[in-house]
Amino acid sequence: MAEKTEQQDFIWEGLDKSQKKTNGAILAKNEILAKAELRKQGFRVTKIKKKPKPMFTARVKAITPGDIAVFSRQLSTMLKAGVPLVQAFDIIGRGHDNPSMQTLLMGVKSDVEGGDTLAEALKKKSLYFDELFCNLVEAGEHAGVLETLLDKIATYKEKTESMKKKIKKALTYPVAVVVVAFIVTAILLLFVVPVFDDMFKSFGADLPAFTRMVVNMSESMKKWWWIILGIIVITVYVFGYFKKRSAVFNHFLDRTLLKLPVIGMIIEKSAIARFSRTLSTMSAAGVPLVDALQSVSGSCGNIIYAEAVLKMREEVATGQRLQTAMLQTNQFPHMVQQMVAIGEESGSMDAMLAKVADFYEEEVDNLVDNLSSLIEPLIMVILGILVGGLIIAMYLPIFKMGAAIS
Repeated sequence: MAEKTEQQDFIWEGLDKSQKKTNGAILAKNEILAKAELRKQGFRVTKIKKKPKPMFTARVKAITPGDIAVFSRQLSTMLKAGVPLVQAFDIIGRGHDNPSMQTLLMGVKSDVEGGDTLAEALKKKSLYFDELFCNLVEAGEHAGVLETLLDKIATYKEKTESMKKKIKKALTYPVAVVVVAFIVTAILLLFVVPVFDDMFKSFGADLPAFTRMVVNMSESMKKWWWIILGIIVITVYVFGYFKKRSAVFNHFLDRTLLKLPVIGMIIEKSAIARFSRTLSTMSAAGVPLVDALQSVSGSCGNIIYAEAVLKMREEVATGQRLQTAMLQTNQFPHMVQQMVAIGEESGSMDAMLAKVADFYEEEVDNLVDNLSSLIEPLIMVILGILVGGLIIAMYLPIFKMGAAIS
């Protein structure tokens, strides 16, 4: 189904009910609808046009998963308070400080007013509301517990986003420090070492082997810096290109990441936590298991686990128990399999999976903290070797000459 035209700003001039000149602005999908709305309000429009865009516009603020989580919580609260759905969208949309979010919510409100269910309206905005979100909302509408499901969605998104941020922070910090170390080393080789090299040449003395090696590195970098920079830029571009477009490359990358020490454990446990949290939420909403596994596969954050979940879905669709299908993938620990088996036997799958998610989320928190503790001294050692090594190489000839003079 095609997405409806977004609303636009129009400025107008005309006469009010007492024939006094007046003007204003109105939000509508087109000029005809804008005039019709103004006529309903008792104005006779003499002039109307689209509001011109400013020459220098501020950067559009993106809609983040955090915005969607807050919206879910707000809408749940409003519905619990007895506020009608359309009015709730109007209140939340007009009160939001992100213009992009305002536009999104007012568009959803317009579709709901046009006769769509909330799930149908959200599906038209699939860039912001994923399949999982829409399926849970649809289940909530059918069961008459929309406010409860929205509350669960908000909790789910808050927990998953919190875990993503922790993992991103743990992985970004060492990469940033290594990049800074590389830049500092390049500056020393390009601008500082040549000054010392000129000074050493004026002495006419033989340089120590370590110093000669550093000077040669400096000369090579000065001569071929553009090739080195080009290789780095091309490597980053090629990595980004294949990351976005190649399923084979992403499969290889995700499998390689899982094999890394500590980082692999973080990614594995976070994938299990997301799987458990998502399936728990969908089970609590009454979504059929086969349909739920289809949505869950996209929330794992790792292709290897996404493929494992899809294989489980195929097995479950043929009548297999979830625990048996999980065992055949060889991707889930024994504890998870046993908790799922207990959940299937007792009919409390959502509760068992929620406990699994809590356990693995805590494991991820501990691993991230441990990783930070391990990386900080390692980074100090790397910086010490790079920067300290260069400084020692430059001062070795001075020490050698000082010893010869004494």
